[in-house]
Amino acid sequence: MAEQGSTGNVIAALCSFFIPGLGQLVQGRPLMALIQFVLASVLWILLMGWIIHLWSILDAALFKPKS
Repeated sequence: MAEQGSTGNVIAALCSFFIPGLGQLVQGRPLMALIQFVLASVLWILLMGWIIHLWSILDAALFKPKS
């Protein structure tokens, strides 16, 4: 599986940059993708969605699958 900093994680982070949670979906983590997408969507209404958006990008980039 992909290691931290691998091409897969970079692609996932780029996906999450455009749509929060998309990177997690690409990595095969649909529950985390849904959580981050919903939180970002709700918080963007309050102008705080950038926090979840940033979390989504970092989570996708730093993800290390369990062996």
